[in-house]
Amino acid sequence: MSSTVSSLKVAYKPTNDKNTFTCGDYVSGEVILEVTKDCAIDSLSVKFKGKAKVIWTEHYGNTTVVYHSKDKYFSMKHYFVRDKNHHGEWLNGTTTHSNVVAAGYHIYPFTFQFPFQDMPSSFTGESGKIVYSLEARLSRSMRIDKKDSTKINFVSTADPRSNDELMAPQHGSKNKKMKLFTSGSVAMDVNLEKTGFFQGEGLKVLACIQNNSSREIKPKFCLYRKQSFFAQGRRRVSTKDLIKEVGQPIPPSSNEKVTTVINIPHDAEPSVLDCSIIKAEYRLRVYLDIKYASDPDIKFPIVILPACEFPAVAPPPAASGFGLQPFGNADPSSYIAPLQPPGVPQPLDTPPPYAAYGMYPPLADFGNKDH
Repeated sequence: MSSTVSSLKVAYKPTNDKNTFTCGDYVSGEVILEVTKDCAIDSLSVKFKGKAKVIWTEHYGNTTVVYHSKDKYFSMKHYFVRDKNHHGEWLNGTTTHSNVVAAGYHIYPFTFQFPFQDMPSSFTGESGKIVYSLEARLSRSMRIDKKDSTKINFVSTADPRSNDELMAPQHGSKNKKMKLFTSGSVAMDVNLEKTGFFQGEGLKVLACIQNNSSREIKPKFCLYRKQSFFAQGRRRVSTKDLIKEVGQPIPPSSNEKVTTVINIPHDAEPSVLDCSIIKAEYRLRVYLDIKYASDPDIKFPIVILPACEFPAVAPPPAASGFGLQPFGNADPSSYIAPLQPPGVPQPLDTPPPYAAYGMYPPLADFGNKDH
């Protein structure tokens, strides 16, 4: 038996080539509903939300404990169709629409705005994630709700030129006296030009190394990632080496200046330092490899920034620019294109009348507890 509701899709229009958004950006899109025959709807809505979530398990003998936590940044919801008991009520300047839809495609446009507040970038880690998404939901009597969702890549902006901490140079030094199988001492003095680096940028390391020992030593460099997840008073840590570099050997009783450039991976996740339950940090470890001895090292904090430049926030798109006329005069050629995800069908039948749209809801409502 074929379903009355053939499909429910939610899609949005990218604002740039990298398909990223930041604070204050408008997210415009459509909910596309296809039905094979006339049907009654209890409600049709779209939700725009951002949240962080952490979950992992630990085993203590025969006992398994699940640790989890959530951090909600915002949640905005707009109803295109509401329950018949609320029919006719005003919602954000428009009335709810008919609970009965005709066979064919029905396109419901919407616009949300990312709030102007401190929020971390989208992130996916071993035990947690930070997700910004759109979710469409269709409810019908005596039926399981039909849903569709799509993620939005949010990037928090950070200009290192305006942040003294990110632009501050770093310096470290270490001295070590040799014991047992090696005599003498080694020392290193290391400088970095700054703390914050963009994805794909070169990280320049300047090191002055004194080898006053009886053995050859090798300067080594390691950029590694450290992710920390917090829940219920517990912390879970995950580390991973990203890049390792080895310098030329330095013979005994000699001093050398070593310059190395480490390229930050283009696909490295940006640092997450402004989330209460997830931290994504980076360290540069500079150390001297000495045979038969513990290696002296210096660790520098590194902040990786997204390699994106954002234009000034544009005003919300004019309705006429996106074909958001009342549906009785719909012009398929003026619908938002391309939308994400691709492959959204174009309307085959004239959708039901639909009033002019606005931004849903006002930013003052994003703190509501609607999940």
